[in-house]
Amino acid sequence: MSITAERRQALILDYATKPGDTGSPEVQVAILSERISNLTEHLKTHAKDFHSRRGLLVLVGQRRGLLDYLKRKSQTRYTTLIGRLNLRR
Repeated sequence: MSITAERRQALILDYATKPGDTGSPEVQVAILSERISNLTEHLKTHAKDFHSRRGLLVLVGQRRGLLDYLKRKSQTRYTTLIGRLNLRR
């Protein structure tokens, strides 16, 4: 369910805005999106795992908050990020 250290590093390198960037909203949203997709796959096979479902909802809320922040700060960064991550909005 969790992502490996190698996958996390790959996401950080792909979405970093500058070298050494690990905390920008783009990186955080990319990592959260990866965790959300992993939990979604887990819940497809374990439909009654309500503790993981609650964790998924928490992650979705965190991602939504970061996306709202990014949309307020820079509309262009927001649109490019949701385009790269294939999010609906």
